[in-house]
Amino acid sequence: MHAGPQKPQQKPHEVNTGTPTEYVCRAVETPAVMRSRRRDPSALTGLWEPWQKLHRAASGPAPAASPTLCAPSCDVNLLDSRTVMGDLGWIAFPKNGWEEIGEVDENYAPIHTYQVCKVMEQNQNNWLLTSWISNEGASRIFIELKFTLRDCNSLPGGLGTCKETFNMYYFESDDENGRNVKENQYIKIDTIAADESFTELDLGDRVMKLNTEVRDVGPLSKTGFYLAFQDLGACIALVSVRVYYKKCPSVVRHLAVFPDTITGADSSQLLEVSGSCVNHSVTEEPPKMHCSAEGEWLVPIGKCMCKAGYEEKNGTCEGFYDGTVHVHTIQINLTSMELSFIMIRWMENS
Repeated sequence: MHAGPQKPQQKPHEVNTGTPTEYVCRAVETPAVMRSRRRDPSALTGLWEPWQKLHRAASGPAPAASPTLCAPSCDVNLLDSRTVMGDLGWIAFPKNGWEEIGEVDENYAPIHTYQVCKVMEQNQNNWLLTSWISNEGASRIFIELKFTLRDCNSLPGGLGTCKETFNMYYFESDDENGRNVKENQYIKIDTIAADESFTELDLGDRVMKLNTEVRDVGPLSKTGFYLAFQDLGACIALVSVRVYYKKCPSVVRHLAVFPDTITGADSSQLLEVSGSCVNHSVTEEPPKMHCSAEGEWLVPIGKCMCKAGYEEKNGTCEGFYDGTVHVHTIQINLTSMELSFIMIRWMENS
């Protein structure tokens, strides 16, 4: 990446006030750790080691991998760094900035953590770039970050250079290999701060304060995007990154089927969706519902009704006995011979 004049930053996105899907973090000591050391040893070794041990204890086992995670609000994952097997393909620039710490949980499943702690050095500008993320047709996406951050006041000698925030950016692209862009081409999402930072006392007491922050981005106009994290001199462990969009799940309401619907680009937008009548039913008034930005179906309008000889039961229309004979004639043409089969069926009382 090349430094350049900064593009005017757009207004930071507000935190989603809804409750994000939370992973349970338990104080479990993992049985094995594998590290990929790509940084030079420094005077901060005494700071890193207890921090890494506490992170391993706090992170707990990763959730089972799933291509589509549907929470109560029906979140659909585009990326969950804790369920990715193998290399994430993220790039740190410069190379001695962000460091990937490869670990395994108690089930020996690999998890990815990125850390940086250049608090004693001035003029830090460390970038971490994700690989290309498809938006799967969504025009509004959410980013959930789980991270820890060191309290600058607990670092001797680092008050003049230490920071307690980091920045998050994105860059839209249709190109899966278009990550080589300049810094000023990335659009700032927000400056991320910790609700709780940890100190030397927390390290001694084996207490890890894990923060969760959620931001949203939209409207998106291209097929995918890259995320970037910028450190300016903080002591951070980025424990997990989850990117997802919301949808209203398929549902049957008033004898009408409403399909899976991706929510709109605006946080206050209601998408009008037309429903299709179930079998053996007809439209009384065209059925419609509205998909909210939070993935909820709202404002039902219209409905379907069962045809004569059928009654509503468990969201479907089922036939019932009305004292008449239902005759079904099937015509089958066999060259020059025509056979007529008459099937007589008495409808049993449902």
